[in-house]
Amino acid sequence: MGISLVQSHQNIKKIIVGRSILLFSSLRYNKIKQTKYMNFNCQNKITVALLLVAFQISFAQKKEETIGSEVVNVVKPYTPTISDAFKIKETPNLDDDGNTKKETIRYTIFSFPVASTFTPSKGKAEGVDKTKKERLFNNNYATLGFGNYRVLNGELFVNQELGTNDYVAGIFRHLSSQGGISGVELDDRFYDTSLGLTYGANYNNMSWNFDLGYQNQIYNWYGLPESFGNTLTPNDRSILVAGIDPQHSYSTLSAGAKVEFNEGFFKETTMKFSRFTDNFKSAENRFYIKPSLQFNVMDQFIKTNIVVDYVAGSFEKNYQNTNTQPLKYGYTNLGLAPSFVVLKNDWTLNLGASIFYSMDNQNSSNKVYVYPNINASYKVVGDLMIFYAGAEGSLAQNSYQDFANENVFLSPTLNIAPTDKQYDVFAGLKGKLASNVSYNIKGSYELEKNKALFKSNDYTENSNNQDYGFGNSMQVVYDDMKTLRFSGDLKASFSDDVTFGIGGVFSNYTNAFQPEAWNLPTMKLNSSLDVVLTEKWYAGATVFYVGERKDLKINSDIIYIIPPAPVTLKSYFDANAHVGYKYNSQLTGFVRANNIANQSYQKWLNYPVQAFQIVLGANYKFDF
Repeated sequence: MGISLVQSHQNIKKIIVGRSILLFSSLRYNKIKQTKYMNFNCQNKITVALLLVAFQISFAQKKEETIGSEVVNVVKPYTPTISDAFKIKETPNLDDDGNTKKETIRYTIFSFPVASTFTPSKGKAEGVDKTKKERLFNNNYATLGFGNYRVLNGELFVNQELGTNDYVAGIFRHLSSQGGISGVELDDRFYDTSLGLTYGANYNNMSWNFDLGYQNQIYNWYGLPESFGNTLTPNDRSILVAGIDPQHSYSTLSAGAKVEFNEGFFKETTMKFSRFTDNFKSAENRFYIKPSLQFNVMDQFIKTNIVVDYVAGSFEKNYQNTNTQPLKYGYTNLGLAPSFVVLKNDWTLNLGASIFYSMDNQNSSNKVYVYPNINASYKVVGDLMIFYAGAEGSLAQNSYQDFANENVFLSPTLNIAPTDKQYDVFAGLKGKLASNVSYNIKGSYELEKNKALFKSNDYTENSNNQDYGFGNSMQVVYDDMKTLRFSGDLKASFSDDVTFGIGGVFSNYTNAFQPEAWNLPTMKLNSSLDVVLTEKWYAGATVFYVGERKDLKINSDIIYIIPPAPVTLKSYFDANAHVGYKYNSQLTGFVRANNIANQSYQKWLNYPVQAFQIVLGANYKFDF
């Protein structure tokens, strides 16, 4: 495509002249319109316009002058190109500070009343049935009940705050029966009375309490052997039985304290002292203290328990009544048990160990014991299923008081020594079948050296015996035992008004020295149910089953060709129930029934229990 240069020059001249005329016309029009206000400015504009027109005319040259008619064709191939793009910032930088003066904006509201005839209706709250608020009492109550076998059961508890932090409390308990078990020849009544006082205080960073207690227990060795007196004439047997005074009593005086700290490495300390005596001049002192410390090392809490356990006592006679000096015993066990917990995802690991130094104060024999203390748990399915396992051990301090609390028919001629629980290896599953149903299944294998077992004393029919020497008392023997045990329990809360539980323990024992695991059952089952029937009525029941046990007692006056075999105590089933009625917020009446199946079973050999028992009583709450 070609373009004529002459034609182009002429067109430029025309465009310049045309624009000058338009500019002049525009300025002239503005001059006429604004003459009144802007004379000076309009004159200047006219002068500038005339100069521009003169310049354009001089530049145009004369019309008759030509530069020829030469034609030049410019041919160039079209080659498109893409220019570099300029990227606009997403957030441009603005530098307009001070360019615009900020205006102060003021708002004014013009209000005026509007007439309205609308009247809203008043809302009415929906009625709610309010239950009467139950009066709360300061934990003070009194309980009194009476039953067959001339049972008397009483309990009184009082608690009073002395100030903002201090408090004092006291409790009195009494349970007695005048006996009357069928087929028992000796007196079978019993009394159990205790009194306790507590003074304590609670502060922001610590709490402490101090306790004093006294307990008196009276029982009777009424369990004569079934074949007792077979070597005597009926008259001699009657005289011998009539001369037995089976009553024996225990007295306990105790003092204890506990201190807890919410801050610092020193967490708590528990201590207790008790003096235990009986009416056969036996006496025992026990002192126990257990401080607990906790340290933070490399973001791990290390907990350490320190144990000081001292026991010392004496018995006036041995069982054969052949000693000339009291039988004394005494042990001091010093223990240190550090442990720390490791948490990782679903794992929880408790690593620890314990070391004990045991001193036999009477025989000047000292020993060192080391035990594992390891526990681990893993959440297999959250809280629904948790697997746990571990291995634990400990040195258990045995005492006359502990044995008597478990079996009141012991003779005051015992051999007291600690039990070396070397290890207890266990594993199990626990969790929830539902939000209100929990379970626990466990299996364990335990090795214990010097384990204490209750066994009946051998006897004679000699009138010179002590009152506990006629086959009507029991002793403590020791053995090294291995125990394989399986246990399980299930607990359910169907609602706030119904709770249920069931559990069982199955054991298998292996003895090193004794022919049997004396008086240890291979099976134990238990179940409980508590129901709130109405606002006024409630009820509950407990059932337990104990499997067979074995025991042995021999009449030493008889020369046996074949030694007697151990006696198997029959398993027994015991069902208990209670019903209560809340007369008001203070007074509640109750009825308790025990041994509903009316079984005259033997918990210990030749010691039958009371048959069907019923107790009627009431509980009263009060304030000072």
